[in-house]
Amino acid sequence: MTPRERVLAAVHHDPTDAVPTDMWAVKEIQELLLTHFDITEGAGEQSVGIGLNGGALSRRAVGILRLWDRMGIDGILGIKPPYIGPPIPEQDGLHFSEWGFGYRRSDHAHGSYDEQVVFPLAHMESIDQLEEYNWPDPDWYDYARIPSLISECEDRAVCCGYSAIFTFHNYLRGLETSLTDPVLEPEITEFITGKLSAFFTEYHRRCFLAGEGKINFTQVTDDWGSQHGLLCSPDVFRRFYKPSMIRAIELAQEFDITVFHHDDGDMRALLPELTSMGISVLNPIQWRCGDWDLAKLKEEYGAQLCFHGGVDNQGTLPFGSAEEVRREVACLIETLGSDNTGYILGPCHNIQANTPLENILAMYDAATSSRR
Repeated sequence: MTPRERVLAAVHHDPTDAVPTDMWAVKEIQELLLTHFDITEGAGEQSVGIGLNGGALSRRAVGILRLWDRMGIDGILGIKPPYIGPPIPEQDGLHFSEWGFGYRRSDHAHGSYDEQVVFPLAHMESIDQLEEYNWPDPDWYDYARIPSLISECEDRAVCCGYSAIFTFHNYLRGLETSLTDPVLEPEITEFITGKLSAFFTEYHRRCFLAGEGKINFTQVTDDWGSQHGLLCSPDVFRRFYKPSMIRAIELAQEFDITVFHHDDGDMRALLPELTSMGISVLNPIQWRCGDWDLAKLKEEYGAQLCFHGGVDNQGTLPFGSAEEVRREVACLIETLGSDNTGYILGPCHNIQANTPLENILAMYDAATSSRR
């Protein structure tokens, strides 16, 4: 099977010749692996995106594809239309997105992160103030470039789109304010979620039309889980965020695009509702957050969901031995992939910079050995 065939077979619950694999990783891990396999395309570049943004593959994306070939990783490539809107300012060591989110580079023991430090709507107190904000416009993107991006993806599955209403509420207002908004400022919450949903609906409709039936996945996603339990109540989810998610899911279904749902942490309390809403792929299966029974998860939801991720990066990948990583991979395949389908193996989020090379190699070697 080709990488695309293997991934799509698992999602459609058809038998696969081996468990499909995917990789999410921070830039330091990408660089480590490119160096280890002596791949020069994209090495040393600041760009970390495996996905594409422009008329052709970036050098880093080319390097990642060569890396996946060497490691036997199937992968899912993310694409998006290039930004062509108003110039985005940089100031005082900060860089910004078109949404006004401001980031500063923050160093840590093993590398660095771009940490958000500017939340553009944090101090706004009225609908009038929110109305005056320069909200992004779907016209700010070049959708005509999407077909050429898809053509560059070789034989990989393609994902286009990222609808995350709760997450963008966090980014616009700050986490603490966005968590209290539904209780203290319900009208502001409804205004913001309405603005976000309207933008994402039109933006994604244009993406999907330009994709001409060749987009396999889109993300309708959010991070509802903490280490133990939900970040907000189910009632808050249902009133303020669920309607926008249903709208995004129905749009994807209109174009016959599979809904990929990323949801960190212990979010199991919402899983029955999310499944009934129409999500088809669940990522990242962060089973150390809460008390997941993986065999029971497969039994209850395996006919409806394809599971994606699962290899623990809070404990096993950074701090375990290579043999412990192999045992975990075997356990995940025996549970989440017990019927030889419905599971795409990978880390349960980005592989972090403190992860030993031998553990990364052990994870993918254990997963791909059945193809030999």
